[in-house]
Amino acid sequence: MHHWLLRLAALLALALALGGCGYNDFQRLDEATRSAWSEVVNQYQRRADLIDNLVATVRGEASFEQETLTRVIEARAKATSIQVTPETLNNPQAFEQYQAAQGELSSALSRLMVTVERYPDLKANKAFADLRVALEGTENRIAVARGRYIESVQQYNVLARQFPTNLTAMVFGYKPKENLSVANEAAISNAPKVDFGAGASGAR
Repeated sequence: MHHWLLRLAALLALALALGGCGYNDFQRLDEATRSAWSEVVNQYQRRADLIDNLVATVRGEASFEQETLTRVIEARAKATSIQVTPETLNNPQAFEQYQAAQGELSSALSRLMVTVERYPDLKANKAFADLRVALEGTENRIAVARGRYIESVQQYNVLARQFPTNLTAMVFGYKPKENLSVANEAAISNAPKVDFGAGASGAR
């Protein structure tokens, strides 16, 4: 019985030590970053799906310049060809590659929206107008999801780097996570208002 009490006391002491050194916080914040990243990926996928429909609608405008449309098609194909897994968060090269591809798609899509302003019939097309509103809403959701991810990673990385929780990070292998650029986030947040035209600016 005495041996059992000693073992119980040791387990309680270990539990208190782990709680005091941030172990539980690592578990909570690690899950939060994974959840936030999943939402970023989901919103990017939603945008890719909408772009498919947008491309089909724009193709209906026979005179529309093909170079701009082709850039969107190629950028979308590149962005969706990159396989994203939970391990992407721990692979700086894959993480950067994915973000760069999404950035290229954002730029190509913005150029297409600017070009559309020269095609009154296309602008007046209800299917196109509805897609533009949906895309603007998705861009806003992307910005919100990115912001939440940035915040969750910042909290996690502070825990991983500051003393004494950095000792727990070393023992259990919790390495700082890759984060998105805050400057890039600000640019993306403003993109829909600038590039998607006044006709869709009031929709959310």
